[in-house]
Amino acid sequence: MTGVSLGQALPRPLPQAGGEPLDVLADFPAIPAGWAYLDTAATAQKPKPVLEAINRAYGETYATVHRGVYQRSADMTLAYEAARQRTAKFIGAREDEIVFVRGATEAINLVAQSWAGTQLKAGDRILLSTLEHHSNIVPWQMIAEKTGAEIDVVPLDREQRIDLDAMARMLTPDHKLVALAHVSNVLGSVLDVKRAAALAHSVGAKILIDGCQAVPRMPVDVVDLDCDFYVFSGHKLYGPTGIGVLWGRYELLDAMPPYQGGGSMIDRVSFAGTTYAPPPGRFEAGTPHIVGVVGLHAAIDYVEGIGLDRIHAHETALVRQAREALSKLNSVRLFGPDDAAGIVSFAVEGVHPHDVATILDEGNVAIRAGHHCAQPLMEALGVPATARASFGVYNSAADIDALIKGIERVTRIFG
Repeated sequence: MTGVSLGQALPRPLPQAGGEPLDVLADFPAIPAGWAYLDTAATAQKPKPVLEAINRAYGETYATVHRGVYQRSADMTLAYEAARQRTAKFIGAREDEIVFVRGATEAINLVAQSWAGTQLKAGDRILLSTLEHHSNIVPWQMIAEKTGAEIDVVPLDREQRIDLDAMARMLTPDHKLVALAHVSNVLGSVLDVKRAAALAHSVGAKILIDGCQAVPRMPVDVVDLDCDFYVFSGHKLYGPTGIGVLWGRYELLDAMPPYQGGGSMIDRVSFAGTTYAPPPGRFEAGTPHIVGVVGLHAAIDYVEGIGLDRIHAHETALVRQAREALSKLNSVRLFGPDDAAGIVSFAVEGVHPHDVATILDEGNVAIRAGHHCAQPLMEALGVPATARASFGVYNSAADIDALIKGIERVTRIFG
């Protein structure tokens, strides 16, 4: 077996063709019969091809990368770089623009420290939105404190999307960076990234897009979107934890200093001084998460084997069905737009979301409850927390039925 094949998914039957709902539950051994897993926005369950790729990489073909001259190390290096090529193709990027990191959080921190930390000064401004995840808020607050830059916040419109008309009014030449979520992890609202990028660029600002909730459920082409940085995590894309991706325009990456120092990210080291490798190696200090990269390759193969258009259609249908069913319950308040991508957040009148989730769990329905690492959004919505059902390729109408049955039990208990 050559190194290049290590990250590829094993052949498997594809789901039903045409517009039929996906039927891939058998690919997910960690989902037992009768368990409705509705927390994919937090982390996705892993399909067999990903598990098999990880097991092979650890159990049969494991070696370090970029260092060994023996054959297995060379093969694993080929597999590692093949995963980079695969990831680049997945989002329409160049291979030398793909940086492997621990997750989207590290990717945002990398850009904050290495780009914003060296480019921003007192009087410059950063533009965020009300619905951002804490990982797309706190790193910018840290940089603002360090550089003297100021942060502005775009509100939401009536449909609880980022208000791009308000963004257009707010932007000034003082804004140097805009950082927004492609898909809200709470509301499921989808950003018009191309318009947001055009607005940012009209005042000379760079734009970073948090794609964690987008890449598992819709096609993404970073060149077409015209953003400057794009980040996502592997574990929400049916891949392993501990691996993520930063994409950046090469000219921006090439001008950025290293985020961390150590092995692999250097050109030459001496006590008189050190020179650094070109991107992406400059930002991958130390021994990387080799098997995580292999698993990410298999996950990308898996979702593209199904088809992201089909995944998006499948989840859109589930969201529509869930929202229709929930809207018929008088005690339930829905959040987010009707065309939310894969996510439905709601509240049950008079019941804390944690109690809702606990009772649902008793009926083998797993949802998320809390502030979802989006406390400013909770404040804007006027609630301390929400309950959230989020869908993946393995979900079906039966899971929605179980959810509704569980919420009806909640209302009986607290009624």
